[in-house]
Amino acid sequence: MADAVHSGVANLSWSRIARRARVPLGFAVAIFYLWRARPSWLSLGIGAILAGLGIALRAIASGHVKKNEVLTTTGPYAYVRNPLYLGSIIIAAGFVAASRDWWITLAVVVLFALVYVPVIHSEEVFLRGRFDDFEQYARTVPRLIPRGIQFSNMTSGFSRELYLKHREYNAILGAAAMLAALVVKMLWFRG
Repeated sequence: MADAVHSGVANLSWSRIARRARVPLGFAVAIFYLWRARPSWLSLGIGAILAGLGIALRAIASGHVKKNEVLTTTGPYAYVRNPLYLGSIIIAAGFVAASRDWWITLAVVVLFALVYVPVIHSEEVFLRGRFDDFEQYARTVPRLIPRGIQFSNMTSGFSRELYLKHREYNAILGAAAMLAALVVKMLWFRG
């Protein structure tokens, strides 16, 4: 029992570190990414489509979530408990595809495993303590891989005000900047 408690405390401590480190680590990975990426027009197109899908999922999810106020179970939250993180994974997969580099693939997988898995776990611990109905929700809705999506229900109840409040448009700006940097690299720094 003591080992389980110690392990849980260690996980929560690492989750706190991971939560704080994810943005600086994201910038470090972006620098590594720009250095290593070897995009082609085809890989860039495929990557942009995937990233666009992830951005759309994050946008729709952010227009439904009322953080710390209510347990959100509408829109994409009806199909997956973590649509924002799933959107981030899809965006990352798009940029991995655009890069055409195995080291980038490895770095993104390691970053996800070391940062996002513990953060997701700590958020679920918080939600379990905050919302009595979270346990039932967790039993019926998968964590990251959705089952049986009905796209017509994804945007029902979407709030533009919530989308703007959460500043999710920054994902579009960040992705556009990275895509532009890849185009610049392709055009001027080949060699």
